[in-house]
Amino acid sequence: MQRRPELVAPDATQQIEIPEDAPAEEKPRRRRRRKVVLITLLVLALLGGLGMLGIGLYVKSVESSIQRVEAFDDVPEAGRPAKVAKNALNILILGSDTRDPQNTSGSRSDTIILAHFPADRSSAQLISIPRDTWVHIPRSKDGKHGNTNAKINAAYAWGGIPLTVQTVEKYTGVRIDHVAIVDFAGFKEIVDALGGVEINVEESFTSTHSLTPDGRRTFKKGKQVMDGATALDYARERFAFRDGDFARIRHQQQVITAILDKAVSGSVLANPAKLNGFLRSTADAISVDETLNIFDTAMDLRHLRSSNLTFMTNPTKGTGRVGSESVVFDDPSKVKALYDAVRRDAVPEILKAAK
Repeated sequence: MQRRPELVAPDATQQIEIPEDAPAEEKPRRRRRRKVVLITLLVLALLGGLGMLGIGLYVKSVESSIQRVEAFDDVPEAGRPAKVAKNALNILILGSDTRDPQNTSGSRSDTIILAHFPADRSSAQLISIPRDTWVHIPRSKDGKHGNTNAKINAAYAWGGIPLTVQTVEKYTGVRIDHVAIVDFAGFKEIVDALGGVEINVEESFTSTHSLTPDGRRTFKKGKQVMDGATALDYARERFAFRDGDFARIRHQQQVITAILDKAVSGSVLANPAKLNGFLRSTADAISVDETLNIFDTAMDLRHLRSSNLTFMTNPTKGTGRVGSESVVFDDPSKVKALYDAVRRDAVPEILKAAK
């Protein structure tokens, strides 16, 4: 039997081998996890700077198992915005929950985040763009779609990652350097690999699209430790809240922060088996563009912690309707000011826009 190269955590006593001829029923599940979480690049960045024996080689071995995608090949260079702040880094993070019972939008991207890393790499600003934001989408490469106003997540359905990159660049005026695609269903495996995460639930609610046998899970207000299935239910729910997708965005940000904090805690770093399981689960949940070097990016961002991250939401005027569709309307003046600050790498102005 041929085997893939072993992934061995630093100081681990056991090697982990994955058969190439794994049962057929396991392969679709693995592919699903690798489709379109928001956390992998940051987590690997934290681990890359820890100075543990052999961590560099280990992160490189994890990197080799991450799926690569063509993100920029079909993006016309002539129409792309210029890079203004040469040393700043802008990563477009796309997320889709492929196993969410609420997801009836096919291949549309459920989560769109523009992550800005300033030139000094001392912080990160992650701007969530609600999937129902009403924007202009350029024409798709096949000419069958686009060149019209629509919900921003339609770009992925009409033209995949390249058209999404085009749409976000046209909308924000920010040059995208790299793309990461994450399957939020991978949250479950990631959280379980960490042994659970602590979340402070802002208000009590019941999810009616849960992973439980009866499809229901009740969350009580206050701090609690969640396993993978519970955290996934918490991060995907939107219908239980008056502000719908905005609540879902807040909860995803909570889970991301909790995962980051747990990943760099002593209980994980001192446990080779737990660290190895966490990294392997994370690698299974993500794809990145062909030009992104995860190890170099990890070393570049090695000082970041969750306290250095600022989560933001694209400025809006609220929701409304266009024809039969419920959409999110942006606030044009605030949007212009925010992304102009991102282009110029003016962090104080970006943070001011977050208040």
